[in-house]
Amino acid sequence: MSIRYSLLAFACLTTLLGRSGWGAETAKRPNVIIVLSDDQGYGDFSCHGNPVLKTPNLDKLHDQSIRLTDFHVAPMCTPTRGQLLTGLDALHSGASSVCAGRSFIRRGIPTLAEIFAANGYRTGHFGKWHLGDSYPNLPQQRGFQETVYFLGWGITSMADLWQNDCFDGYFRHKGVLKQYKGYCTDVWFDLAMSWIKECCGKGEPFFVYLPTNAAHAPCWVADKYKQPYKGRGPAGFFGMLANLDENMGRLDAFLSANGLRDHTILIYLNDNGGTAGVKLFNAGMRGHKTEYYEGGHRAACFLRWPAGHLRQPTDLDELTEVQDLAPTLLELCGLPTPKNVHFDGISLAPLLTGKVDTLPERMLVVQYGQRPEKWDGAVMWRKWRLVKGKELYDLRRDPGQKTDVAAEHPDVLQKMRAHYEKWWADVAPHLDDLSPISIGSDQENPVRLSAADWANVYCDNMYDLREGRNRNGPWHLLVEQEGTYEIALRRWPKEADAAISAGVPAFQAVDGGLPPGKALPIVRARLKIGAVDQTKPVVANDKEVVFTVKLKAGTRTQMQSWFYDADGKELCGAYFAYVQRK
Repeated sequence: MSIRYSLLAFACLTTLLGRSGWGAETAKRPNVIIVLSDDQGYGDFSCHGNPVLKTPNLDKLHDQSIRLTDFHVAPMCTPTRGQLLTGLDALHSGASSVCAGRSFIRRGIPTLAEIFAANGYRTGHFGKWHLGDSYPNLPQQRGFQETVYFLGWGITSMADLWQNDCFDGYFRHKGVLKQYKGYCTDVWFDLAMSWIKECCGKGEPFFVYLPTNAAHAPCWVADKYKQPYKGRGPAGFFGMLANLDENMGRLDAFLSANGLRDHTILIYLNDNGGTAGVKLFNAGMRGHKTEYYEGGHRAACFLRWPAGHLRQPTDLDELTEVQDLAPTLLELCGLPTPKNVHFDGISLAPLLTGKVDTLPERMLVVQYGQRPEKWDGAVMWRKWRLVKGKELYDLRRDPGQKTDVAAEHPDVLQKMRAHYEKWWADVAPHLDDLSPISIGSDQENPVRLSAADWANVYCDNMYDLREGRNRNGPWHLLVEQEGTYEIALRRWPKEADAAISAGVPAFQAVDGGLPPGKALPIVRARLKIGAVDQTKPVVANDKEVVFTVKLKAGTRTQMQSWFYDADGKELCGAYFAYVQRK
């Protein structure tokens, strides 16, 4: 029996045995809330010295929390999310990239939500997911009993709803598309607080994962939040963070008003290095999102649990990483680590409670990527940083990483390279084993595939689509059931209702928009899946081209598409494919 199904069976057993009521037993089992911001950098807090941005509620949380000041995430968002939920390095979990067929946690690896659910917690997720857009990779299939989310990396991503908006947007409630009135960040916090109230009413401890899409582009936000920053910095970006800060204040007031503050572990962190704000202020660090210098992966991490017998609020400068949070939360909550699960992170509970003042000596590797390559990462040891296997920096003397000291410290260089060699030997054999997308399952049929999941290809936003970028790649698929399958190839998603070769008008959102979509002279479509390789004509008004194939259950295969012009020149792949078992 797989770990995953063992966990589900344990959850059922817990339900049958019953739960203790709200009270003394609940006090022994703290609630957990994790708030994860998107594209906010370490320097995008006024408590970290930002000279323009004001974050009073985050500053207050900072002052009330234990702050991990040498805390590291991945340089991009999906790897961080996978590392947070599994306690594994991105190249171990499989979720190593934001797209390219590498944004899924490998099957059989339990998530924090599955573990908490198996131990009697209610689990809820509200906001960004970005760990898969179809079965079996959606949040409700990875342990979250309640979830409202969008697809892809965010609004205007390739996988998200066509012409979605940050205002009065359409999001998925356990897979069912609904409209939610209000601004997206407000919606996430409103839904989380409403759901928490329901849990409290039933005497159930809760685990809430609240990853916002703020302040990831598009930076669409009400003018009242942007106005203070116009002419002083990236106004839309700072406006989104100001709104997020306001919501953190609302959450804190809610927890206090409902008697939840003391018995709730509240963690706030950002998902990768700085973006729009780094030119204004980057806390003295070199680098930004996507890079392996400190500015690409050093993040804020505030942890507060008033009744948890933790240290008094303070800075802890031990080397830590997001992978540490999973084992830490299990220990703090008194939950067992599932059998056969071995985290890459370690529990920080002894450090947080003051039982120890230092962590065991260790080296950590930061690496992600759509096609991970050897040495394309960073190794961290104490305050040493090895970047791409060659550049060595001593942050004690050079926090801005301006001077490479590899030649002066060959012993340190050799030791850190040796650690990476051993780490790479462990992850390398599985790097090309991409997790397949299931087709033909009873849980989801039909399945919509998008270019965001083309293997090893970066093509994941509406600008790629609207500009008609000539990119292409295969989807990795798993056939769940034998049968006849209809595969409809489209340039535009169904809801666009546009012909394959046609352009589309510009989109005007409440606070921004997208450019017109270009027409492409497409006259032929080709599909290759397994041994099947077929070509069909595309006429002027065709919105899709449908192919029919027979597939066997259990088959792991690749599927690729091509659109051609009259001269036989490849223009692009089909950005969307709808696969249905008949």
